[in-house]
Amino acid sequence: MDDCFIRNRISELRIQKNVSERSMSIDLGHSPSYIHSIVSGKALPSMAEFLYICKYFKISPKDFFDDGTSNPALMHAVVNDLKSLNENQIVNIHEIIKGLKK
Repeated sequence: MDDCFIRNRISELRIQKNVSERSMSIDLGHSPSYIHSIVSGKALPSMAEFLYICKYFKISPKDFFDDGTSNPALMHAVVNDLKSLNENQIVNIHEIIKGLKK
């Protein structure tokens, strides 16, 4: 993982959320060009700001760095929903998933 991954991941997640760089910057409490400065390589967020960006996308830092998941916010929501089900319901969902993968 490198700076390029962080910049690209922020862009990818921002596009999935269908929000502009300007809107995201303002939502995070920064100048309108804040996100552009990150994704263009002019700056990197501090650790505190990175955690706030993860919160903005409703994902964990682990989700952010999981490059095998193309839509971590959706995956995070699905896993949270699964946690509220009983074991039998989870088994049923797993069988459905296995059927869809065929």
